[in-house]
Formats: sequence, structure tokens, C-alpha cells
Amino acid sequence: MNPGDVAQAALPLTSSDLSLFALFWQAHWVVKSVMLGLLVASVWVWAIVIDKLMLFGRTRKAMDRFEQAFWSGQSLEELYGSLSSRPVHSMAALFVAAMREWKRSFESKSRTFAGLQTRIEKVMDVTIAREIERLERRLLVLATVGSAGPFIGLFGTVWGIMTSFQSIAASKNTSLAVVAPGIAEALFATAIGLIAAIPATIFYNKFVSEVNKQAQRLEGFADEFAAILSRQIDERA
Repeated sequence: MNPGDVAQAALPLTSSDLSLFALFWQAHWVVKSVMLGLLVASVWVWAIVIDKLMLFGRTRKAMDRFEQAFWSGQSLEELYGSLSSRPVHSMAALFVAAMREWKRSFESKSRTFAGLQTRIEKVMDVTIAREIERLERRLLVLATVGSAGPFIGLFGTVWGIMTSFQSIAASKNTSLAVVAPGIAEALFATAIGLIAAIPATIFYNKFVSEVNKQAQRLEGFADEFAAILSRQIDERA
């Protein structure tokens, strides 16, 4: 930036020039890049938040419906037949994976049941891990924006203040009319960083808690279902 450009940037602004759009438009290109990046990150965060809210809501309702059907007295074979023909997630996927291993073992006409219980438990553990991975997808983005957003905004602020000091030195004028706009532009970057980071941090913590709750619910059902199958294995052994 040459002295003429710096001096031009240091010209006093009117009150109408202190709008948010004017602060963005008159900022240094580095500060503009930071602001645009943070705005894109903020939009991405809200897209993930909306998607996750809908996902967790659907998952809770699906678990409730499955548990109601599972404990209604319907036979396991009938329930498996109704679920195995279509894609399932969460608790229903856990049930289908365990029943598939159960049926595969009996269809092979094997009379050895020693490893069946272990195989069923392994299959359910893998299914639980897969479901947790599905629920946790893109949560790393929220964690990254929540932790890095304020620092990226602070970088834009520091750069903007450095540019303001250069403007003051070039114009040799320390009046508020010269200093205030540059400082306002610089602080605007920090504000956008906080706008992106605060919701990301709040919803990341909320979603991590929700994932833990649903994981505990899946593990609880897996233990109950493993006990049911274990009793049937003992009866057939």
C-alpha cells in the first residue's frame, strides 16, 4: 500500500459511512477476506445445526417407534421380516444386524453355539460404532469454527488496526474522525468471528451431549437384546 492510498483511506467518514456495509467495503482486502470467510463459516455452521436438529429428532422418534414395536409382544421373526426389507438406522439397525447374524448361524445348520453369543455382541458393537459415527458426522466443523473463529476474527482486527495506524501516520492527523472508522472496521472482523463461533460452540456441546445420550440408549438396548438371545441360545444348546 503506497502513501497515497493510505492517505486516501484515512479521509474522514461521515456518519452515513459508518454502516456495516460501508465498514466492510472500506476495509483492507485482507480484513475483507477474513470477514467473508467467517460469514461463509457462519452459514455453514447454521446449515449443519439445522441438519443435525432434524437428524436427532428423526432418530429419537425412530427409537421410540421401534421400542414400542419391540416390546409390544410381536415375535422377533415378524419384526425382523418387516425391518430387514428396507434401510434402517439407529436401534432398528442394531436389531436387524443381530438377528441377521442369529439367522445366518442357524441356517448354516451349525450345532456349535459357543461363539454365537460373542459374534452377536461383536456385530452389535460394530453397528453401534457405525451409528455413532453417523450422528457425529460434521460435528468437527462446529468444533473447529467454535475454537478458531474468534482467533481468525482477531487476526482481521489486528490487521485492520495496523492499517489504521498507517493511515494516521500518512495523514498526520490523530483526530477521532480519522481513527474511529479504521478501528470500527477492525473490530467488525472480531464481531463476525464471535457471531460464527458462539452458535458453533453452543450447538457443538448440545450435539455431543445428544450423541452420548443416544449412544447410551443403543448400548442399553444391545445389552437387553443380547440377554434375550443368550437365553434362547441356552435353550437350544
